[in-house]
Amino acid sequence: MEIYKRQSLSDTFKVYFDGRMIKILLLGAISGFPWVIIGSSLSLWLKEDGLSRSTIGWAGLIFAVYAFNYLWAPIIDRIRIPWLTQKVGHRRGWIISMQTIILISLFCWSLINPTTNLALVISVGLIIAIASATQDITVDALRIEQIGENEGKSMQAGAAMAVVGWWTGYKLGGVIALNTAEFFQQIGFNNYWQITFLVLGMVIIGCNIGLMFVNEPQTIDRKENQNQTDKMIEDKLGSSNIMTKIIAWLTGTIVGPVISFFKKNGFNIALAILGFVFLFKIGEAFLGRMSVIFYKEIGFTKSDIALYSKGLGWVTTVIFTLLGGLFAIRSGVIKAMFLSGILMASTNLLFSLLAWYGKSELLFAIAVIFDDIAAAFATVAFVAFISMLVDRTYTATQYALLSSIGTAGRTTLAASSGALVDWLNGDWGIFFILTALMVIPSLIFLYLIKDKLKLND
Repeated sequence: MEIYKRQSLSDTFKVYFDGRMIKILLLGAISGFPWVIIGSSLSLWLKEDGLSRSTIGWAGLIFAVYAFNYLWAPIIDRIRIPWLTQKVGHRRGWIISMQTIILISLFCWSLINPTTNLALVISVGLIIAIASATQDITVDALRIEQIGENEGKSMQAGAAMAVVGWWTGYKLGGVIALNTAEFFQQIGFNNYWQITFLVLGMVIIGCNIGLMFVNEPQTIDRKENQNQTDKMIEDKLGSSNIMTKIIAWLTGTIVGPVISFFKKNGFNIALAILGFVFLFKIGEAFLGRMSVIFYKEIGFTKSDIALYSKGLGWVTTVIFTLLGGLFAIRSGVIKAMFLSGILMASTNLLFSLLAWYGKSELLFAIAVIFDDIAAAFATVAFVAFISMLVDRTYTATQYALLSSIGTAGRTTLAASSGALVDWLNGDWGIFFILTALMVIPSLIFLYLIKDKLKLND
């Protein structure tokens, strides 16, 4: 009989000192930064130019492209960018290309007035969202491929570091954006947001420099497995010529990842997984889409929002993401999912208290801290969960499929968040109560499938 000694907390924490974790941290930051550009920065830009809550809410539909990036994920998994792939690697080549598109888009925004060119502003925002969503496909694949397939604890620690990196890019990016805009506004520039976007472009350049320090693992096995799938499909077609090879390649590229996912989990469990992923973060998305508008309406300045929501929130997120990773490692990712779901629902109620009480820096700080604790636990558990579901033959495609379905719930439904606040006649307290209730259906799905999941651990 073998007896296993449970690791101490300090021994478990040592997994974060793996050199690969720093690289994963950087990849997370690269992924998170564009969200602050098309999220709080765009929302405040439109708000301060006099556009309505409903308009700002519907403008958030540009985030919906994250819900559909799985449609072109197979292309990202298979196609190599000429010259750039040879110089920096398959994954990094795609990331640099998308970062360049975002940089050009920020320059275009610096030349536009949203009150007279709203359609153009949203169109450029859509381009940024598409580039960011495409970038995320390969960032997530590169992050997962830094860790061995059966290194369960390292995968969960990597998920925590990716989340820390994502929130670092998002929160500190928000601090840079809001303080820059406030600075140029106070010294008299009317186009302070346009100038801010040029400053954010410099951050994009810094991200590309940092990317060069992330090694890209060799992908010989993945190529061989993909080619084997193509050959199997070609054999079933009964002949070998240019047309069957093209059909086999297209079928293997697009259908192969989906077949692999359903074959591994079984049809019913696979559908339940997709239902859970779709519903899990809807409440958080409704809150997040309108939070900066809520802060502004009850009297907080851009500097206040930068300090409490971005700066203080980042510190809280980093600490509790790492703790959330430890909890997932020691207690299991399923328990972590249940705990984070309950925390998300509970902390949303703090914003109801803030709405009913009125402007209070203490309540603001408390609400932001506990909301970030819940978000940290939820995100690290969610990222670890779907990372442990993917087949390494189709890393980018399957992860993109799962994360896209989660994003679909958050972006398509949350686009109506502004309209919901208007329908409630600006009753923010009731709005936040409704966001707290939205997590319940997803936890029911998770309870039904918790004993039947097949995770790479």
